[in-house]
Amino acid sequence: MSSFDATPDPGAEPIRFGQRLKILRTKRGLTREILGGLLGHNAQWVKDLETGRLQIPRFDTVLAIAEALRVRDLADLTGRHVNDAGLFIGPGHPRLAAVAAAVNAMPGLNLEPAPPTAHVRARLDAAWRARHSAPNHRERIGALLPDLIRDAQLAARHAATPPERRAAQAVLAEVYSLTQFFVAYQPDSALLWRVAERGMVAAQESEDPHAIGVSAWLLAQAHRDSGLDHFDAADSITMDVLAYLRPLLPDAEHPVLSIAGALLFEAGYTAARRGDNPGAWSYWDQARKTAERLPPDFYDPITSFSQAIMGAHATTVAVELHAGGESVRQAARSEATVIPSRPRRARHRIEMARAYHLDGQPDTALAVLDQAFEAAPETIRYNGYAKRIILESVEAAAPDRRRRAAHLAEKVGLLAG
Repeated sequence: MSSFDATPDPGAEPIRFGQRLKILRTKRGLTREILGGLLGHNAQWVKDLETGRLQIPRFDTVLAIAEALRVRDLADLTGRHVNDAGLFIGPGHPRLAAVAAAVNAMPGLNLEPAPPTAHVRARLDAAWRARHSAPNHRERIGALLPDLIRDAQLAARHAATPPERRAAQAVLAEVYSLTQFFVAYQPDSALLWRVAERGMVAAQESEDPHAIGVSAWLLAQAHRDSGLDHFDAADSITMDVLAYLRPLLPDAEHPVLSIAGALLFEAGYTAARRGDNPGAWSYWDQARKTAERLPPDFYDPITSFSQAIMGAHATTVAVELHAGGESVRQAARSEATVIPSRPRRARHRIEMARAYHLDGQPDTALAVLDQAFEAAPETIRYNGYAKRIILESVEAAAPDRRRRAAHLAEKVGLLAG
């Protein structure tokens, strides 16, 4: 009998922190030198942790290790030593159950009359506007999604002609895209994958280049956020769809051009997470050149791709490359840029906070997180990086920083978890 078939011995000694660290580091493909460098230490320090020569570090260091290793569940790293903080997963939204029920329903069995696709399209456009303008954007779109999902499914199911069916499938694919924004970072990963895959199927049925590009953009993000083991899948999806779109780009309308630009940045984002500095900035530059072909006031309602977003994207690349000084320089350059979407603006503030945190400016990082909260509380509440900075600052030596961090932790809702 192989070890995989054996029944675990409940009396066996639990896996030590150091052993867990080594397993996760090896799985992520990081050497001790690289991991130590990301954390401001050397390879010997990592070795001493892994072999048990050093005790479990302070909680702020544990959080830093979790971020470097892309650990979503702290229990994977700490075992029973630290309670599960759900670092990269937010709370379950009160409307999650209703949205999940709508996704899981069998549209083919629904005998209700189908609404006109144009009517569903108009409601979907209004839902995107609500998402970008509302500080409580998950609440707003969570209230709209169940009916939108049902009606988009009905429209696609009962379309009478092939052109009508393709148009309805394009709308259905975009409804799933909006749904993925709602489901992301909530405690139901199976639902997230189901939504992402259904969106891709509907997009392919639509034969619409923009719908296909958007669904691929979101599916690639789902893979990348699942960790290093999924980076190849993220790259494969991104490159395949870019190859499909490339012949269309010389004469492409703005939505198709913008999704190509968004996919180019996603390739750079994944490269940055791999630590590929030249590749990350090369893709960013290609995305920037694509954005320059769009009107200055163009802003894609799904991907946020635009000329206005490229400064925010540059900050993200620098942060993911763990370049503290460069991150702050990019954040400063993007400061004057107005991002129309409240949740996207809040997310950029969080990326700026990460930049200041990397650069050893924790007080500025907290101030910027306060700005993120003011822009969209429901964005910061579901962001693991923001939680990590706040929790680390709660344990700071400086009393004033501890008080500010504790106040922000209460506002964000960390005490409710």
